[in-house]
This record gives sequence, C-alpha cells and structure tokens, in this order.
Amino acid sequence: MMKAATGIGIAAALAGLLIGVVLEGGNPMAFLNLPAAFIVFGGTFGATFASTSFEQMKRIPALYKRVLTSESPDLQARVDLLVGYAERARRDGLLALDDEIQGLDDDFTRKGLQLVVDGTDPELVREILENELDGMTARHAKGRSPFERAGGYAPTMGILGTVMGLVHVLEGLDQPETLGPAIAGAFMATLYGVGAANVIFLPVANRLQHLSEEEQELRLMTIEGVLAIQAGDNPRIVADKLLSFVPPERRRSPDERPASAAEAEAPAAEPAQAAA
Repeated sequence: MMKAATGIGIAAALAGLLIGVVLEGGNPMAFLNLPAAFIVFGGTFGATFASTSFEQMKRIPALYKRVLTSESPDLQARVDLLVGYAERARRDGLLALDDEIQGLDDDFTRKGLQLVVDGTDPELVREILENELDGMTARHAKGRSPFERAGGYAPTMGILGTVMGLVHVLEGLDQPETLGPAIAGAFMATLYGVGAANVIFLPVANRLQHLSEEEQELRLMTIEGVLAIQAGDNPRIVADKLLSFVPPERRRSPDERPASAAEAEAPAAEPAQAAA
C-alpha cells in the first residue's frame, strides 16, 4: 500500500477534479483542448529540457517508475543485519566477516564492512562513508530537479497560453457568438498548467525527496552500525544505538528478530535515481 501511495494520490486528485466538474453540471469532455495542451506541456518540456541536461531528462521514466513502485527501506531489517555481524565479530573477530559480507546486496554496507575488515582507521571509515552519502544526496537532488523545474514552469506556460488565447479572442470581437467558447478555451491553458504542476510534477518531486531522505537515514544508521562493529561494542549496545533510528511502530520485538546475520540480510534500498 505504501509504495502505491503516490499513484493513488494522483488518481484521487484527478478523480476529485472530474467529480467536481460533473457535480457542477459540466461535461468533462469540454475540458479537452489540444492547442492548450500543446502550449502547456510542450512549452514545459522545452523549458525544463533547456534548464537541465539530456542525462537528467533520460532518467525521468525510471524516476516515475521509482516513485510509483518503491517501498520505504526496512530499517529494522538493517538493524538486525548489523547486530548479527556485531555478534559474529565479537565472537570470532572482524576477519571472520570477510567471507560473509561478499554476498551482501547493498554496496554501501558491504563497502563499510570491508573497510573495517581491512583495518582502516575509524575516522577514515567515517569520512569515506559520509562522502558516499553526500554523493548520493547530490545525485538525488539532480534526479528530482526536472520535476521541480517543471512544477515551476507549467503554471507560467499556462498563463502564456491563456494570454495567447485571449489575443485570439480579441481578434474575433466582430463575431460575438464565438466569444464564449474562445474565452473558455483560452483559460484551459491556465487550468492545464496549474493542474499539472500541483497534481503531477510537484507531488512527484516531493515523493522523490522523501525517498531520498529515507535512504539518507538508512545510510546514517549503517555508518553508526559499522563503526560500532569496528569498535567491538556489545551487540546489545549496537542494537540500542541503531534502534534510535527506527520509529517505535516499525520495531520488532526480540522474539521476532532473525537469529543470524544471514537471516537478517535485506535487499539493497538504493534508489533508482542514485544508481545512475
């Protein structure tokens, strides 16, 4: 249900608008206006393309898929995974983790634990992982930039379309019978621009930002867990440290947690926008 929230929300917004039109006695088909659609969506696409890059525009379909299908990362599963490694390291030593971490799906966690196994200084481990986190955050910001810009350009393109339509209306003042439909058609551009910005572009940008923030939280927790493992902290202390990142309603009781690191391993949660 969580991963479908964006799609459900956009569909609900569109349905609400259409139902409102019907309740007012209007015909939804009357809101179809190809010239206005070309002005708004064509103009928005062109302005967005001009202000970003071809590489960013190529990622847009993947980001739409990301928004509509991605789930929030399982913080509790990452806690269980790191606590399992802390137990193994405390029992058998850090070098015992070398073989286990090679099978990890998450590159960030594997890299951090590999640095620990290789005997890297803790401050350097933190610096390297935080640099990775900063790089991911910057990539995410670039990924959602086209949606944010489109959300700003679309209403302006709608106003331009309306002005162009009103100019056409003024040219036909000698034909009063055409003024009503012409004025209505002119205002369709404003409707399309404001609607597209607030129902599609900006909600998608905000969802991408939310997913990015969740991934940042997961990685910050992972950094603390990796450093705690390197410091040789008691697994219970490691769990207490990491559970502070997990909302209370998403925590599992001790009886529900897996008994080993292998059982605790979770799929990687790297967003599609960061993988580019």
